[in-house]
Amino acid sequence: MMIQINNCFAAALSLIVAVSGQSAAQKTPGKIGPLVTDLYTADPSAHVFNGKIYIYPSHDVEADVPQDDEGGHFQMRDYHVYSLDKIGGKVTDHGVALDVKDVPWADKQMWAPDAAYKNGTYLLYFPAKDKEGIFRIGVATSKSPTGPFKAEPKPIAGSYSIDPAVFTDTDGKAYMYLGGIWGGQLQRWHTGTYKKALMTDLGKGHENEPALGAKVAVMKDNMLSFGEPLRDVQILDENGKPLLASDTNRRFFEGAWMHKYNGKYYFSYSTGDTHLLCYAEGNSPYGPFTYKGVIMNPVEGWTTHHSIVEVKGKWYLFYHDSELSGKTHLRNVKVRELIRDSSGNITTINP
Repeated sequence: MMIQINNCFAAALSLIVAVSGQSAAQKTPGKIGPLVTDLYTADPSAHVFNGKIYIYPSHDVEADVPQDDEGGHFQMRDYHVYSLDKIGGKVTDHGVALDVKDVPWADKQMWAPDAAYKNGTYLLYFPAKDKEGIFRIGVATSKSPTGPFKAEPKPIAGSYSIDPAVFTDTDGKAYMYLGGIWGGQLQRWHTGTYKKALMTDLGKGHENEPALGAKVAVMKDNMLSFGEPLRDVQILDENGKPLLASDTNRRFFEGAWMHKYNGKYYFSYSTGDTHLLCYAEGNSPYGPFTYKGVIMNPVEGWTTHHSIVEVKGKWYLFYHDSELSGKTHLRNVKVRELIRDSSGNITTINP
């Protein structure tokens, strides 16, 4: 039923845009094709290292597990790294970079990863459930951007939930953003300790409370651990008030990403169950961030996870949909140019 509702929602949005002459959305002639067609890939984290584009996605597989709100049907087991010399160029698969069987503390569900570079070492950050079924964030290292990566024996101390995204600022400091509610377990840490009973969100009676937000911490110089306890990432509305839990078209759900443009910090994220890709703007990597708008309306398959990267003076959005399979858990990675107006506002894309 959710799929039907959101397909109708996407169709309605397309109709509104068509009637209004596409004034609020990017015109994208031609069809955007998947970058990888021989495997199912999702949650693409894109980076430029030494002038080359590298993509670190999750690897979707068919595990024959029933779909649920906890994401039990997303049973990814390993990571491949892909590279291309330019946007539109040939995509090279560098094979398995890390497998769950080679991570001492991890049990299953290698979800959306990210990567970074520091002092000759490439780092792969990834979530996985430990032996007790709790999501933690791990880190693995390599001397090559394509791996193979060797995992640290334990997850990052103080880490939990999913969707790590590491942003290195112009001063060299690096920050990790993380978190996802429902299956990402962020709501279970609301009190500071893990509460298994909180299955999806904070529940009835909390709708008018500030929404759960992502977490952020500066990394230590070695990039292997946090340099401080995790902090809350706050998203404010146009009046400077925190977005509420009931504001499902604007509040954070999962899939955080950070990029910097003209001195401003752009915190982007997925609204999850409403399947919008949104962004907020701030003056510090810690925030607070003021909600600005929608980057992308719901894609085919309705799950949303992305990265934003600059390549040779242009900005690109890497994302996924389900064009190849038609199934929400078997996705494919895509890329398209990100357009801004003269004030730096991002133009909404209708995929």
